[in-house]
Amino acid sequence: MIDSVRLQLLLAKVITTAKDVGQWILTERQENFSLDKVEIKGLNDLVSYVDKGAESRIVKELSDHFPAGFIVEENSVSSRQDYNWIVDPLDGTTNFVHGVPCYAVSIALEYKGEIILGVVYEINRDECFYATKDCGAYLNSQIIRVSETTHLKDSLIATGFPIYNFSRMAAYLKTLEQLMRNTHGIRRMGSAAVDLCYVACGRFDAYFEYNLNPWDVAAGGIIVKEAGGCVYDFNHTNGWLFGKEIMAGNSALLKELGSLASRSGLH
Repeated sequence: MIDSVRLQLLLAKVITTAKDVGQWILTERQENFSLDKVEIKGLNDLVSYVDKGAESRIVKELSDHFPAGFIVEENSVSSRQDYNWIVDPLDGTTNFVHGVPCYAVSIALEYKGEIILGVVYEINRDECFYATKDCGAYLNSQIIRVSETTHLKDSLIATGFPIYNFSRMAAYLKTLEQLMRNTHGIRRMGSAAVDLCYVACGRFDAYFEYNLNPWDVAAGGIIVKEAGGCVYDFNHTNGWLFGKEIMAGNSALLKELGSLASRSGLH
């Protein structure tokens, strides 16, 4: 695997790429974007020239920094190798389209199934979250840690709503009902990458969602783990990256959340 010194040098370049592309996205939204430039990929699934342009810029920069395979949302490239960049050029496209100020650039580096580097740049707040394997997690150069809240009754929980796969809706709504009754509240930001980073820095105590893709969770997942948290699928195993479902938080809270989800039939 790439040595730690080289990984830190690579991290600095990825942070610069994420911020540069993020500022281009923000400029486009403020100066050039309009709803007639939105395309429909599928049911409730939106994309624009901004997503595609951002991905093209990121792929070019990453290829120059560290040639590897790519797993990307807009399918501009589709090669797979031992090392793979996992990229969401604009996580929170629906927010972006509607002018809701919560969306991010998400970039991760995978090595044989393990994420070893992650960067999430939340554009509107100019917040850059990042981590590399075994080196801690940071927000704008300040080290971050997950919440120490151990019981759902004291927690604030984040989630996301499925936009086209409603096959688990009954169990999901049952889980939500229990969380509404037994937590400080539930939040839905519209960006899985941001949700995970907010868990990593303790703003949210835990997060869960299904119907996700690897580019939604790869970077945020390692940031949570390096911030002292745990990341699982709904069966409390390590299938979160490609398994289309995730829960994240500290170990004690995830035990309680996982038990509740199981009783609701969400597993």
